[in-house]
Amino acid sequence: MNTSPSKPSEELTIEHLKGDFGAQIVDVDLQSADQETLGKVVAAFHQHGAILLRNQTMEPDDLMRFINAFGEPELHTQTKFCLPNYPHIFKISNMLGEKGEPIGAHNDGLGWHTDYSYKEEPVMCTMLYAVTVPDEGGDTLLADQVAAYEDLSEEKKAQLDPLKIHHSLVHFIQNREFNSYEITDELRRENPDVIHPMIRVHPADGRKALWVSTGTVKHILGMEDDEAMALVDELVEYITQPKYVYAHKWQKGDVLMWDNRCTLHTGTVYDDKKYQRMAHRLWVKGEKPISVGDV
Repeated sequence: MNTSPSKPSEELTIEHLKGDFGAQIVDVDLQSADQETLGKVVAAFHQHGAILLRNQTMEPDDLMRFINAFGEPELHTQTKFCLPNYPHIFKISNMLGEKGEPIGAHNDGLGWHTDYSYKEEPVMCTMLYAVTVPDEGGDTLLADQVAAYEDLSEEKKAQLDPLKIHHSLVHFIQNREFNSYEITDELRRENPDVIHPMIRVHPADGRKALWVSTGTVKHILGMEDDEAMALVDELVEYITQPKYVYAHKWQKGDVLMWDNRCTLHTGTVYDDKKYQRMAHRLWVKGEKPISVGDV
């Protein structure tokens, strides 16, 4: 257990992850942090797009206490790899059980995307807690879609601001490379296709972000399919330029949380024959995306 005391909330030390994006919060022990301190951590998250806290020791109840500070936890589409008695905690791992069966989702989260974009109310944020990490590889990359939007020309912003994207879970499952699963009638009923804005307004302060993704995107309203997907590819390539991307190299005990309303993310591969990995993933419920026309 990490026994070092948390700093008082008014003394939180914050260092940017890259440029003006993200915040590493230093000297806070999440196990012992009081509610006021957690409130300051939540405020930093809403302001900075991502937060990192290193050297944490988090039992399942600690994870649930922390995630509840941000809002109502979201359940997972797949339940097979959730911790027993903790349906909000999902295991990402290449480890095997006693009978050689997978105990977590392996290579989950590859490809630039934003979580639950196929829902009417996509998840607000994603949290990963590193239990076991590979010595190399397996980085998580976060792209700052606010900075990418701000750097666009006024003409490009005017073109993109009114556009709407058609997202589909069924389309995603049919085309994914890893961890594909059965498309049941129940899954279709619970996950109908949705339409979301391409430019999303952040409810905390009104900042605008490009809000494209890959995998779930099926169409852009008012455009031919070829033209639409070419635009999506163009924008994802633009957003994921190195100047907009923070590459997180994992350490055991890391808690990394990113804001799905203003970032893209992807996992990266590692030598899964040489190294083991275990991470716990949690989500917080979000709200219907706000478009430029809504403000």
